[in-house]
Amino acid sequence: MSQIPPLRAGRIGGSLRRWRVLNKVKQSALAADVGVSQTTISRWESGALLPEKRHVGRIVSLLTARPVSAADSALLELVSTSAERVHLVCDVSHRLLAASPSRAEDWRDGVAGFLGKSLWRYASKDIVTAEQRLGEDGWDELIADDVEFATERIEHPELVIRAGRIRWTRIALSDGSFARLVRDGPCKLDA
Repeated sequence: MSQIPPLRAGRIGGSLRRWRVLNKVKQSALAADVGVSQTTISRWESGALLPEKRHVGRIVSLLTARPVSAADSALLELVSTSAERVHLVCDVSHRLLAASPSRAEDWRDGVAGFLGKSLWRYASKDIVTAEQRLGEDGWDELIADDVEFATERIEHPELVIRAGRIRWTRIALSDGSFARLVRDGPCKLDA
């Protein structure tokens, strides 16, 4: 499985537009940086066009969550000290930003072995399906509702995904990128 989930036109468009506006970057400047026309940037942002493979890496690097402000640091600390089983990932790459101690109990190497690395390779079929449906669920809107779904138990040598309900909450970071708060609870099969 790829290190990051497949990107959809809607995901890229709304996120790219938000990043560009918050960072005060004009479409023409972004176009010059990426090596495309301003019209292409406009079409990416509207969701009318999906970037070619050769441009995806640069776009992902722009949209990758980089928690840098005091508010972002406070969010990381809240997640890292939460009593709930939660973790925070970059919404684009699924790179781990923070995890609670109770979440780390499911990870054989603890949090340190996963920080800064994408968790996408561990996704269950149910997680992959939920990711593919995000556009239909309104995830790319400026204010998105939480997405909740069930997943089966998956055991990897490095970590366990428990069977149960998963809830994703999209959180805007100060740089215009997005993080995803992942919460879950066990079901009867996993108790």
